[in-house]
Amino acid sequence: MPRPFVSLVIPCRNEAAYIRALLDSILSTEYPHDRLEVLVVDGMSDDGTRAVVAAYASRYPVVRLLDNPKRITPCALNLGIAQARGAIVMRMDAHASYPPTYVADLVDWIERTGADYVGGAWVTLPADTSAIARAIAAVLAHPFGIGNSRYRLGTNVVREVDTLPFGCFRRDLFERVGLFDEELVRNQDEEFSFRVLRAGGRVLLVPGVVCSYYARRSLGQLGRMFYQYGFFKPLVALKIGRIMTLRQLVPAAFVLSVLVSVLAAPWVAAARVLGGLILGTYCASNAACALALGWRHGARVGLAVAGVFPLVHVCYGCGFLRGALALLARSRGRAFGLSSTPLSR
Repeated sequence: MPRPFVSLVIPCRNEAAYIRALLDSILSTEYPHDRLEVLVVDGMSDDGTRAVVAAYASRYPVVRLLDNPKRITPCALNLGIAQARGAIVMRMDAHASYPPTYVADLVDWIERTGADYVGGAWVTLPADTSAIARAIAAVLAHPFGIGNSRYRLGTNVVREVDTLPFGCFRRDLFERVGLFDEELVRNQDEEFSFRVLRAGGRVLLVPGVVCSYYARRSLGQLGRMFYQYGFFKPLVALKIGRIMTLRQLVPAAFVLSVLVSVLAAPWVAAARVLGGLILGTYCASNAACALALGWRHGARVGLAVAGVFPLVHVCYGCGFLRGALALLARSRGRAFGLSSTPLSR
């Protein structure tokens, strides 16, 4: 029996530093090339990414370059899905590389389980060898940094999860639940996963399927990215009518409680005690995790980690609170938008 035809959809924008390694890893796949197409949906890159992809497309018929004038991920996904010819559609990220068995393994899992939506785990790698880049990668693979996101932590068994970022989908799933929400610059995979679950589908994290994901290089890029993640979480919650996991609220609750305690401290003794307790507990947890990671990765990385943890938590929390305020403003007739914060690429 012939293998299912698979369409790989890759949202991409200004990824000249990663796109060659990504395409080389995909073209090394063990999956039959005559049952495969690679759709790179580019958000009008201006760093040379388009020329690289065009060169690969001229050499390898399976590679196609598609334009995404709106430049954001959900639009890229929907454009790719509309052009896809495969019975199975697989989302891949331009900041990653994939082992030769990756495509075949996910196709096997989706056929074996009968699920509509499966995915594997990440191994988070640093963007370079600097202490900051290594610290960022360590934080994004640590439970204190990102909570219990199973796709970041890995699994030894098949798990039903609430979302997966790099999914492998049956094509007819989009006909049943719709495409990705183009209002969600970030977190569109979470809202899509909820629609799948609400329709009676299963979202499965499967063992033995792992890709390498390259974390952001700088603190500025990381802070913007997590601010954006937080900013769009309230809109996701509004669209689906619930908070999917409590971990989404923790950074915002931390930031809000510290802010309220600091503002009330000059007049309310209990606020000083509460603020000291919250900050003391957080600093102690941060120090313990930084010491553990420093022991594993070196003292310079451990020192950097002590600053990266609060950066991730505070930026996410501030983004969440700002997003909640933006939704309140929208309810009064004002626009909902990401202000002037550039997308982290």
